[in-house]
Amino acid sequence: MQAEVKWQGDVRFQGQTGTGFAVMMDGEQKIGARPMELILLGLGGCTSYDVVNILKKARQEVVDCVAKIDAERAETVPAVFTKIHVHFVVSGRGLKESQVKRAVQLSAEQYCSASLMLERGGVEISHSYEIQEVSEA
Repeated sequence: MQAEVKWQGDVRFQGQTGTGFAVMMDGEQKIGARPMELILLGLGGCTSYDVVNILKKARQEVVDCVAKIDAERAETVPAVFTKIHVHFVVSGRGLKESQVKRAVQLSAEQYCSASLMLERGGVEISHSYEIQEVSEA
């Protein structure tokens, strides 16, 4: 896996993934995300991918999955994350709570590389979920 980050002046940086996708980062949030926000997005994407994939393999009819992430940072430099909470809102038809709980737990404990890496670095990560029933369209 590779990536490249190029300075664009002031506190702006253009990131380019090894797979060809670009993202703008801006320390002042005028034209791009702050780098630490991107870490949260990476965590959310990683764990959401797991949850949806696990639920689909369990033949659960998932219609939507939103990960809402709240984080706390240290007050001193380096202002690392100290606590992160991921709350999943999983929508679908006839979803079994036991399957959603299992998917969230498996992602947190076994599959989400981003989550496991952050936890090993001392970040306290917690998870919760809610299920929303979606009626037939």
